[in-house]
Amino acid sequence: MDVLSEVLSICRSEGAVTARFELSAPWALRSEGVSGAMIRMARGAPFWITLAGARPVRAEPGDLLMLPLGAAHTIASAPGVSPVPFATMIARHAVGPLDENPLVFAHGGGGAATDMFSALVWFSAYCRHAVFGLLPPLVHIRASALPIAGSLASTMEALVTETLDRRPGWRASAARMGELLLINLLREHLGKAAGTGEGWLRGLGDPAIARAIMAIHRAPQQGWTVESLAAQAGMSRSRFSERFRTLMGATPIGYLTAHRMALAAQRLEAGVLPVSRIAEEAGYESDKVFARAFRRWSGLTPAAWTRREAGRRTLLG
Repeated sequence: MDVLSEVLSICRSEGAVTARFELSAPWALRSEGVSGAMIRMARGAPFWITLAGARPVRAEPGDLLMLPLGAAHTIASAPGVSPVPFATMIARHAVGPLDENPLVFAHGGGGAATDMFSALVWFSAYCRHAVFGLLPPLVHIRASALPIAGSLASTMEALVTETLDRRPGWRASAARMGELLLINLLREHLGKAAGTGEGWLRGLGDPAIARAIMAIHRAPQQGWTVESLAAQAGMSRSRFSERFRTLMGATPIGYLTAHRMALAAQRLEAGVLPVSRIAEEAGYESDKVFARAFRRWSGLTPAAWTRREAGRRTLLG
């Protein structure tokens, strides 16, 4: 039973935009944060990345850095170099629609060279809420510590090169390659965190609880009760409830509701189905009952959520 694959299979890329920077020391660039998942990888000289309130982290050539929720950060040839805002470089070098076209520029003082590859991948609401929310703001996959890192770094380089070449179908290819890269990064990080993390990450390490999680994920619209989920786990109701809460940090019904709402948010963002159909697929008898549950979960009505998410995409930086 591979619950991790079951969860990650719901993560879908909605698009990607890439960048390649030719940087020479000394250099430093500051991002105020972006709305997607940011991935960075470099060849040549090592560099440093710093998130607010954290110590600088050194990244070696071929290391992969992922900021799942696009946190504000600074990348630099060395700590202490005064950074230039990415917004300044974007204004100076971007060509065409900024959420579709690759960004390419050279920057720095002429010293040791770093060839930086970046990808901003936009993922669906389910992935952001059910997966990325459990990750640290920075995931660092070291090339020296993971055999697969070399092939992932090559995939990253190919992703950026694919977009720069602009061959027919490059947008679809970039989105799929970005998805493949991110899923592999997540698999490496989440696989190690299973049993020691939080939420469903801890549940993955318990076969009985994992069976209940799998049942919810495969049929979220079903009228699950604590009793029926306990039966899936092969446990008594009381023992299952206690074990589930201890491992997952939520009640079985609380987790079911959160899972349904994240899936509903994903369908609302897609803008294809009417709210009545989304409510039905989430297991709710009426639009009104669904809307109240969605507002308790998100703080917004379904309509307000859709409007907000439509304007969330921000630029590569």
